[in-house]
Amino acid sequence: MISLTVSLQVVPGHLDKFVDAIRTQAERSFSDEPGCLYFDVSQDQADDHHFTLYEVYVDDAAVEAHRAAPHFKVWREAVAAHVVPGSQANTLANRLIHHSSEDNHNE
Repeated sequence: MISLTVSLQVVPGHLDKFVDAIRTQAERSFSDEPGCLYFDVSQDQADDHHFTLYEVYVDDAAVEAHRAAPHFKVWREAVAAHVVPGSQANTLANRLIHHSSEDNHNE
């Protein structure tokens, strides 16, 4: 499995529009992409304009399908409008260990 962690900073005054955009992106990714297993969005408690996204995909092909999805183009436009330029950092990794009370088993 592939994890994608994204850290980004929202432009001051754009918080509501960003939250609307990321809500749509997360919903579409999870519902429209069979290879997307998780799409979590976290808002920093100390800085409400800092967000971390945690996404899990079944494999590299699912990541590529995510990037090719129609809603991803809309998301990129939202990033251009609402995210501080240069603040976004993406980390792709192989997920090695997973613990969850949701499924009560480990990988």
